[in-house]
Amino acid sequence: MPLSRPRQAARRLAVVALLLAAAVGCGDAGGLEGAGSTPTAEAPARLWPELTPASSPAFEIGEVNTEVIKGVKVPGDDIRRVNPVSIVRAEIARSPGDYDGAKAPYRDTKREMADCAKGPGHGKCPVLTPYYRDLTGDGHDDLTLGFPLLPGKTTAVRVYTVEKHRLVQVMGWEDALSGVELAGRSLVIRSPSEVAGYEYRLQWTWDRDQRAMLLTHDEMLRTGPRQHSRHPSASSPTGGSSGSPTGEPLGSPSGSPTLSSSSSPSVSPSASGG
Repeated sequence: MPLSRPRQAARRLAVVALLLAAAVGCGDAGGLEGAGSTPTAEAPARLWPELTPASSPAFEIGEVNTEVIKGVKVPGDDIRRVNPVSIVRAEIARSPGDYDGAKAPYRDTKREMADCAKGPGHGKCPVLTPYYRDLTGDGHDDLTLGFPLLPGKTTAVRVYTVEKHRLVQVMGWEDALSGVELAGRSLVIRSPSEVAGYEYRLQWTWDRDQRAMLLTHDEMLRTGPRQHSRHPSASSPTGGSSGSPTGEPLGSPSGSPTLSSSSSPSVSPSASGG
């Protein structure tokens, strides 16, 4: 005979009472402890609802950064057969004001390109080791390339793909780098911050509609030890998520930027000749 609802309720109360008595009898061994106060959840508050929503951007940021690289052939539509040094030389030739002359901001980069006869990573050649991965999802490798903008402390990072037998730049960025990483179909760049114990983390991800790598995440991360506080923090200083459980910066021990292949075995560097 099934129990009636009053009897079911009485039985549940009896079980709860026994469990509480057992917990008290156990003392501190295995007992639950309070974790302290927790922040109260609050719904987002919309500010200035009377403002008319903007219909166009105030500044031209250049979110979609694509360019056909003229003068550089792609033998057999295979990007691995393209000389990385020739790609950098083509960029230098397109921007003579940045590289030519004693007062050009990147004059030393062009000067040291003369040492690239044996390819990236040899002598003083400024072209960093190229890395290959299918970032666009078309089944073919794409190229991630970097080179320092000398005599300054910034590094240029570029991503190239092949479209209609042409070499196309689909992402470009210059910054002081803590490290660079390929993760899935994304490129992650970490850069130092003026705020002690923090760094910037920028992530570009392939967008098939725009046919470009778009800046999909821009956040500040803690890298130093967190200061202990009695009150838990509800968010990071910028309001974004950390994106990394450790916040450890990427890069080589010497502090120079690296293109990391640790995120996936499918990433492959190449030391093709120049």
